[in-house]
Amino acid sequence: MKLYYIPGACSMASHIALQKSGLPYETDRLNTATGMTASGEDYAQVNPKGYVPAIRLDDGSVLTEGVAVLQYIADCNPASALAPSVDVMARYRLQEWLTFIATELHKTYGLLFRKHLSPDMRQRTEALLASRLAYVESQLAVKSYLMGENFTVADAYMFVIVRWSGNLAFDLTPFPNLRAYQDRVSLLPFVRAVMKEEGLLQ
Repeated sequence: MKLYYIPGACSMASHIALQKSGLPYETDRLNTATGMTASGEDYAQVNPKGYVPAIRLDDGSVLTEGVAVLQYIADCNPASALAPSVDVMARYRLQEWLTFIATELHKTYGLLFRKHLSPDMRQRTEALLASRLAYVESQLAVKSYLMGENFTVADAYMFVIVRWSGNLAFDLTPFPNLRAYQDRVSLLPFVRAVMKEEGLLQ
């Protein structure tokens, strides 16, 4: 399996999941300026959508979209406990979290990366983001991870997206549970290994 990624981007969640899964994999870094990968592939031929993550499976086919990729990785090694089995309610709770992160957090943080965002629009976007993070804050008051006491692919995704707060100068001070969660996840050995590989650790 090969993961196509950009350091620190949402593809980092899939990278963390792969590292935690114990599955054999390789990585190929995308150069956004050239559209080529480190191995010399034209990324437009890999994923015509143009964005990461994408994984090339052993049969040569390519799977895209972060939420789908994360669940695929988890299901390739159920023993990793990255996702509940598909026949229990907890799996739908996982999908609930993944959908929330993708639609309410990922997309909202994405707006803040726009260089020409007006001050008024930035203020409204930050207020919306704060309201969404307040929900996460309340959930983390009673558990270590989003699904309870076990790390899942939802945590990989949440950690990466909320980590963007530093790049965007978005203040997480009002969210002590979330900050503690970010610190806790950042110290997990498999997370640190990915951060080191992606050049995100000093």
